[in-house]
Amino acid sequence: MSDYIIMFVTDLLALAIGFFVGRALLKKNFETKEAEAEQRAAEILKNAEQTAENMKKDKMLEAKEHFLKLKSEFEDESNKKKTFIIQNEQKVKQMQSETQRLLEQSKRREGELEQQQTKLNEQMDVANKRREEAEKMLSQQVEQLEKIANLTAEQAKQQLIDALKNEAESKASAFIKQSIEEAKMTATKESKKIIIETIQRTAAEQAIENCVSVFNIESDDVKGKVIGREGRNIRALEAATGVEVIVDDTPEAIVISSFDPVRREVARLSLHRLVQDGRIHPARIEEVVAKTRKDIEHEIIEIGERTVIDLGIHGLHPELIKMVGRMRYRSSYGQNLLQHSREVAKMCATMAAELGLNAKLAKRAGLLHDIGKVWHEEQELPHALLGMELAKKYKEHPEVCNAIGAHHDEIEMTSIISPIIQVCDAISGSRPGARREMMESYVQRLRDLEDLALSFNGVEKCYAIQAGRELRVIVDSENVNDEIASKLSFDISQRIEKEMQYPGQIKVTVIREMRSVAYAK
Repeated sequence: MSDYIIMFVTDLLALAIGFFVGRALLKKNFETKEAEAEQRAAEILKNAEQTAENMKKDKMLEAKEHFLKLKSEFEDESNKKKTFIIQNEQKVKQMQSETQRLLEQSKRREGELEQQQTKLNEQMDVANKRREEAEKMLSQQVEQLEKIANLTAEQAKQQLIDALKNEAESKASAFIKQSIEEAKMTATKESKKIIIETIQRTAAEQAIENCVSVFNIESDDVKGKVIGREGRNIRALEAATGVEVIVDDTPEAIVISSFDPVRREVARLSLHRLVQDGRIHPARIEEVVAKTRKDIEHEIIEIGERTVIDLGIHGLHPELIKMVGRMRYRSSYGQNLLQHSREVAKMCATMAAELGLNAKLAKRAGLLHDIGKVWHEEQELPHALLGMELAKKYKEHPEVCNAIGAHHDEIEMTSIISPIIQVCDAISGSRPGARREMMESYVQRLRDLEDLALSFNGVEKCYAIQAGRELRVIVDSENVNDEIASKLSFDISQRIEKEMQYPGQIKVTVIREMRSVAYAK
């Protein structure tokens, strides 16, 4: 037991001794590290102070350098300003001296001018005295001459003027008479020469426009398709185009008759497309006719553009170009209007060049002189005045407008180009075979017949067929019933009897068609 106690006490003593020894060692180690840290901190502080001192020195050096730089710049600027001020002061002094010199010169000149003015006044006084003396002497001489001649000065002047006037009038009348006689001798010869040369240089082929087109077909089977069941295809084509389709015993031919060339061409092209397609029925006919009308409008524009390019006319308004193309499908007394206008334009240019005038302006007026005939709206004005108004509307030259309006003497001619247009129009229309008077009156009668029917309410379309012996009127089925349609045919026939002159009789047919359309979706 005592051994255990001894061992326990020994352990306690050893533990206590180790504790104190370890504590002493730790304290010594801590003191050593503390000393090292203090030494390191002192070194860091010393280095920081050294660095701060170096930076302070660098900044001070930079500040001194910047100050010196600013100082030198300021001194340079101040020196420049001083130099500029000195130069300006020198210039001011020079200007002052120059001004002083000029003032002295002006004073000197002013004195010289005063002396000259004094001398001039003296000379003027002397001249006035001499003039007065001369006037007195002249008046005395005139009085003496009047006493000698028994005439006053005014009477003598008047007698001299009358004598000179009579002599001048006699010489002028003789010269005018001689000039007129020479002009009469040469004018007729020169005018015939110019007109003959113009006609020879502008020779044109003439072809009378007719009212019939012949459509060739391959076989009678195709003709049967064109006719349709009980002629329904023919009726649909006539209703859509306003022409008369004549199918007779002539082999491989169908005749299309209409006074309007545009309708006839639309019907011919539509029939050609239908035959090529093979599908011929009323609905397809209406579709093809509508498409053909649009194609004809495009073709009219192309014809107008091609015509102005061929003639070398530039700057024409698009609407006037369209009217020029529409001339292709119009005729004037059987003469194709476009060919007539082209011929007139060429002759006008030739004649104007021979006379030394503006050939381009004359050619322009010659091409446009009949545009009033192709205007699509009804007007009460003659075609020459209507064409002049259209030319003014589209900003044409005043001489061109006057030439268009005066080529049938509706207005006064104010330009030398105007009689040229009138002469060339007469030359073109008077060529052998160029025109046929009856054709124009016949076409005008058919147009008047259609216009009369279109003036009634409810009428949508109207076509004169059978050479004017039948009038087909298509009415609006929604606004016109059967009773009104029957009365309408009677009213139109009565008005035709009262207002129009025509041979034989005219059959008035009013067509009222009811269509019901629905779509399956």
